[in-house]
Amino acid sequence: MLIDSHCHLDYLDVPANPGGIMGAISRARSVGVRAVIVPTVAPENFDRVVALAESIPEVFFALGIHPIYVQEMSDSSLDDLQNALRRFKDHPKLVAVGEIGLDHYVSDRDREKMQMFYLAQCKMARDFSLPVVLHVRKAQDQVLKGLRRYGIRSGIAHAFNGSLVQAQAYIAQGLVLGFGGAMTFTRAAQIRRLAATLPLSAIVLETDSPDIAPAWRARGAINEPGEMLAIARCLAELRDDSLETIIRATGENSLRVLPRLNTHA
Repeated sequence: MLIDSHCHLDYLDVPANPGGIMGAISRARSVGVRAVIVPTVAPENFDRVVALAESIPEVFFALGIHPIYVQEMSDSSLDDLQNALRRFKDHPKLVAVGEIGLDHYVSDRDREKMQMFYLAQCKMARDFSLPVVLHVRKAQDQVLKGLRRYGIRSGIAHAFNGSLVQAQAYIAQGLVLGFGGAMTFTRAAQIRRLAATLPLSAIVLETDSPDIAPAWRARGAINEPGEMLAIARCLAELRDDSLETIIRATGENSLRVLPRLNTHA
């Protein structure tokens, strides 16, 4: 099953994207995409993302506050997330708490506040018995500490860019690793090496639309879930495996770590 495990579909409703959101969904359907996971980034897009999930059969959602957006948030934003999780806790298309995490690549952010928001959201994931969808840059070990502290043992480390040792630590914790557009660039040697050699059971595929467009798209182009088949083909080539095996295994991995996908996908 071809699953885009990370796609900001609500940001594809722009003139540069032919047909907007439904155009992107149509192109994804044409290449066999069966499910698209859309994480939120802030309370302002909670309702928009839920509405997409309720109107498009392939769309599922995660609720969370992205670490880059934390700078502009107040403590009441965490209350907003708590209330949204409580409101939608039984929604069959709520699959995770996300997109949450830490981003130490961006230097002008309040790391202490980011850490507080991350840990608070880990606690919510534990309390609501939900997996996590993680954003991690230059903070792999700190994110792992939060997972261990709250006993979180399911989810996705999206756009993985850590070391082999860190990859193994996430896998030991029960998470899988997301690979997408970055993997398609020959200069991304470490990411490609991990994609080629990690256990296939630890890998899911993603686009991170509209960001991280694959190598074959023009520089600065908008990414979309319709690129999933070509991304799966890239992983198959890196691993010297069949496209069918890659699609089946990565789909099964997404279903395993996001159990609510099984109710519809």
